[in-house]
Amino acid sequence: MKDFISVSPLRILEKSSRKELGSGNLGVLIARAGVGKTACLIHIAFDKIFRKERLVHISLEEGPEKVMSFYDVIYRDLDQALGFTDGDEHRMMIDRNRMILAYLNQSFDVDRLRTNLMNLTENLEFRPNALIVDGLDFEKAERIIFEGLRGIAGEFQLEIWLSALSHRHVTQTNERGIPYPCHKLDDLFSLIIQLQPEPTGVFLRLLKDHDNPTISDASVRLDPNTFLALD
Repeated sequence: MKDFISVSPLRILEKSSRKELGSGNLGVLIARAGVGKTACLIHIAFDKIFRKERLVHISLEEGPEKVMSFYDVIYRDLDQALGFTDGDEHRMMIDRNRMILAYLNQSFDVDRLRTNLMNLTENLEFRPNALIVDGLDFEKAERIIFEGLRGIAGEFQLEIWLSALSHRHVTQTNERGIPYPCHKLDDLFSLIIQLQPEPTGVFLRLLKDHDNPTISDASVRLDPNTFLALD
C-alpha cells in the first residue's frame, strides 16, 4: 500500500514536529458540513489499516452497515484512482484490522466505550492502535467527555481522531488562532487540523502541532473528489 500512503491525507503529519499523532493523544479534524470530514477520517483509517495497525471506527450518527458502505465507496474510489492489484488481499486486511462500533440515539458515553474496548481486547484479542470518533457534537458535549477520551487514549495506549463541525457564520477563534468549536478545548488536543475548501482545491491546514509553540504555514492540497494529497 505504498502508493496510497504516499498520497494519504496524513501526509500533513510530515510537516508536524513528531510526524504522527501518537498513542495517548487526541487529534481533531475541523470542517464545515459537506466539505468531507467523514471521507477524510476514513482515509486516516485506511492509512492506519494499510500500515497493518488495528483501528476501531466509532460512529455516533450512522449504523455499522452505513459506515461499512462509506468505506466500500471510498475504497472503490481509491482503487479507481490508484489501480490496486491485490483487491482481495486489501479487503481482507480491512476486515481483519477494523472494528465498527455504533452509539446511536445519544447512547455514547466514555464508560461504555471503555467497557467495549476491554471486551475487544480481552475477549476478541483485538487491541486497537487507533480510534476514530465520528459525529460527536462539539457544541453540546461537555469538556469531561474529551477529558475522558484522553484518559482512554492513555489507558489503552492508542491515538484518537475526532471530527468537529464548524460553521461559516461563526468566526470566533481563541488567542492561539484555534477556531470554534475547538477554541475552548485546544489544550486537550495534540493535533488540530482544519479542512478548508478553496478555489484551487481542498486544503488540510495544521493549526496545532503538539507542544510546538510556532506553526509554519503547513498545509496539504487534496483532490476534491478523492481526497488524496496532490502536492
